[in-house]
Amino acid sequence: MLYRINFSDLKLTLEIAASMPDAADFFQGPNGRLAYRRRNGAGPGVVWLGGFRSDMLGTKAEFLDEWARENARSYLRFDYSGHGESEGLFTDGAISAWAADALSVLDELTSGPQILIGSSMGGWVTALLAKQRPERIAGIVFIAPAPDFTELLMWPAFTETQRETIMREGKLEQPSDYSDEPEIITKKLIEDGRANLVMTGDISIACPVRIIQGMKDDAVPYAHALRFAQMLQSEDIEITLTPNGDHRLSEPPDLSRLAHVLETLIEELDQSESV
Repeated sequence: MLYRINFSDLKLTLEIAASMPDAADFFQGPNGRLAYRRRNGAGPGVVWLGGFRSDMLGTKAEFLDEWARENARSYLRFDYSGHGESEGLFTDGAISAWAADALSVLDELTSGPQILIGSSMGGWVTALLAKQRPERIAGIVFIAPAPDFTELLMWPAFTETQRETIMREGKLEQPSDYSDEPEIITKKLIEDGRANLVMTGDISIACPVRIIQGMKDDAVPYAHALRFAQMLQSEDIEITLTPNGDHRLSEPPDLSRLAHVLETLIEELDQSESV
């Protein structure tokens, strides 16, 4: 029997397979099955908390997975309910649900001290987690943190007509800067956000905190990050402002900066443990 092998097709197949992410694992969260990917390694572990409508296959989350592989570091990333590969509808979600998802991930899928990396809305979720499980959080890296964004950034930017539409019809659809799909803002999101505000006074986060913020961020102005930093109770806060950085902070220099900030934080945590 004669077998014919097309090596060009085989090479293409192998290249495609190599570029595909490993299949997600799932566990039952408070709002349906949550998708996650976990890499075993040294502690303290690193947990990625993504932003509004983002998923765990984004540039920064994937970069951190490769960084964790190279550094033999424990790393966990997941999708909130209604995001990415997790169950649920995005429009059914709100800050309470996504924070509950994150808490279940922290409790069920990690052990020991963790470093949380909260990006944009993930910064809000991270702040809520740190208040609920302070003993589990070794340190935090905030990337363009957007705590209270529904009330302090989004609601003031709406026109009176848009606000009336949300309250009367229960939602507002508008073009998204980050997706071809329209961005849907629900009444539930706005009202639930008001029930979860953290920037109302001192914020009881005492662990080491690092903030990376672009000064050309048109979604979360850097003044918002600075105001947030001033409210934190931690006595170990470092802020890195990038003059040309946008909201994504996903360009190669941004990713290198993220790795440097994370590695330096881990070194400092290791040194404090050995004292």
